[in-house]
Amino acid sequence: MTTLMEQEKIQQQFKAQMNEDELLNCMRCGFCLPTCPTYIESGYKESHSPRGRIALMKAVVDGLIEPDEDFERSLDLCLGCRACEPVCPSGVNYGHLLEDARDIINQNKKHSLPVRALRKTVFQGLFPHPNRMRGVVGLLGFYQRSGLQAFAQKIGYLGLLPEQLATMEKVLPKVPTRKEMKNRPEHLPAIAEKVHRVAFFSGCLMDTMFLKTNDATMKLLQLAGCEIVIPRDQACCGALHGHSGEKGGAKELAKRNIAAFEELEVDYIITNAGGCGAFLVDYDHLLKDDPDWIDRAKAFKEKIKDVSEILVAVDFHKKVELELPPQVITYQDSCHLRNVMKTASAPRTLLRAIQGVHYKEMKDADRCCGSAGIYNIVESESSMVMLDYKMVQAKATHATTIVTANPGCLLQMQLGIEREGLSSTIRGVHIVDLLAEAVK
Repeated sequence: MTTLMEQEKIQQQFKAQMNEDELLNCMRCGFCLPTCPTYIESGYKESHSPRGRIALMKAVVDGLIEPDEDFERSLDLCLGCRACEPVCPSGVNYGHLLEDARDIINQNKKHSLPVRALRKTVFQGLFPHPNRMRGVVGLLGFYQRSGLQAFAQKIGYLGLLPEQLATMEKVLPKVPTRKEMKNRPEHLPAIAEKVHRVAFFSGCLMDTMFLKTNDATMKLLQLAGCEIVIPRDQACCGALHGHSGEKGGAKELAKRNIAAFEELEVDYIITNAGGCGAFLVDYDHLLKDDPDWIDRAKAFKEKIKDVSEILVAVDFHKKVELELPPQVITYQDSCHLRNVMKTASAPRTLLRAIQGVHYKEMKDADRCCGSAGIYNIVESESSMVMLDYKMVQAKATHATTIVTANPGCLLQMQLGIEREGLSSTIRGVHIVDLLAEAVK
């Protein structure tokens, strides 16, 4: 519970730091309402919609309401999927407003000692340091390979965990060895006739827990005629920091990445994770108040491209034969890939090019699956409602393969498959892994 003096301080910061012109851009038209998962899931509660949250932010700026626990709760429940942005006739950058508001709240929030310790460990001690990430993920790999995982499952130890976490433990990918995680390439030649020189943003979780997907991505790029540079000095994209009110940490990571990539003389910087890509293209907003970095951030942003976009641009699906055994596949959009990076048709173009498969579009494929970073952990009840809806739509396609383009979405869909008891008949897969599997 914040004191009156603390609330006044927060109000002053809202007035000073929030973009009031952006708040005023919202016309209250309501076009965003049917696109907002939390508005729908809440039973159409206005304060759980983008329009409602913007109204609350504006009311705090104007001093009409206090930034109390109800206000904070409304922001916390937002997935940050940004589905409201493409349908907004005024072009309101809701995601920017949300992150700015969360940052102000976090600056003034008095976390308990355990929470402060956890946040410091995660945001300062772990994600900014690739070696430490490899070490932590390596422990998970040891747990999987040593027999401890099988033993824990056999004796029912995981029953001590909340049901959702116990189920999530089952669907985690097989983690590579620490040696494999450290032995990463820095340059790869094009296999086909060279058409582009590109840099690859390898990410933190993607280059550890999902390392095989990164390897598949680079193989596809080589086959597409791309020479690849992978700078060793790159860092975590900072999305987790930015979405959690740790904007200072996000800015430092952004600067590290810009510096790592800007002298490489490449045509594009390629990503294979929708969440990372969306945050990378927002670096110009993140650093808008830093005159030494804003132009560098804009130049960096202009080169960001999702792997599916470049594969379609160079006609990879026409030049390389793609074939799989007969199966029905469907696609679940990554919210940030679709809503921020504006990439929706390219993944579908690639999937439809695979011979032997039948592509079936899922109803509401563009609605958030409920993963949203760590939302499925901190807001598990709401997340599972959204996942249950998503699984109804997925099952209606009769697909045996559910494809997505973001690690969080992939784990969430695999969690849904496991919860439904369908792991023997349905699989979840990242699009580049499926394409790599289809290359003849």
